[in-house]
Amino acid sequence: MSFDPRVTPMRPDLAAAYLKGNVKAERFVEGNAQQVLAPAATAFAAPRPDAPMVSEALYGERVTVYETTGEGWAWSQMEADGYMGWFSANAFGPVGKPATHRVTALRSFIFLTPDIKHAPAATLSFASRLAVTGTQGEFITTDAGFVPARHVAPLAHTEPDFVSTARRFRGTPYLWGGRSSLGLDCSGVVQLALQAAGRACPRDSDMQQAALGARVPFASDPAAFRRGDLVFWNGHVGIVSDGERLLHANAFHMAVVEEPLAEAVARIKKSGLEILDVRRL
Repeated sequence: MSFDPRVTPMRPDLAAAYLKGNVKAERFVEGNAQQVLAPAATAFAAPRPDAPMVSEALYGERVTVYETTGEGWAWSQMEADGYMGWFSANAFGPVGKPATHRVTALRSFIFLTPDIKHAPAATLSFASRLAVTGTQGEFITTDAGFVPARHVAPLAHTEPDFVSTARRFRGTPYLWGGRSSLGLDCSGVVQLALQAAGRACPRDSDMQQAALGARVPFASDPAAFRRGDLVFWNGHVGIVSDGERLLHANAFHMAVVEEPLAEAVARIKKSGLEILDVRRL
């Protein structure tokens, strides 16, 4: 059997117990469910701070920890999309009450008192998850503190238009592996926007190309593209925001931008990349 190591808890020396009999490993372990208590937890490719960043887990999300090293690194799988990575174990804690709401503002705050004049205890990003225990004035209450009620919605709430949601991230700095509204990569924009619309979406652009929508014929003529189409290059993805503009996080602008589609296609082509695929949801 073939498994993608990005979303499979397997290494030559260690693997999840449920994989026993399907993969080879020196030992198999049961995972330990934990919850992200930091505003965002960086997923590294290896257990060291200078390793490449591969993704992020957001506040309130759950992870399964398969190993914690003596140096404080936790090899974990994110519940949100199954992605694997090495995290600082200090970012996690015991699983608390089930989440009931998520942050719908691009950014919000946790206050220790229900008063906007006090300094916030933490900053929350779009899609962070909260277990709401009540309300107090203009705030919802959680075990960690108070969050402006206007900045959250029940988990069942879905955004009606993922393109409009993605547009809200314009100007957000580009961050390789970023999955929060403080910094995003190209597939992170697509994932957050689709998840907010209630649609499951994998993490990386090649995974998204394989899993999302149906392939449609395309040509150099911009008329071939429709609003909401996902355009894929090798290692890159963008959203057609209308027939002639592309919305994407990219390292050229170092930001999430919306620019003329023809210009983006021509610039990316000069870098040696041709369009691989267009997927229509």
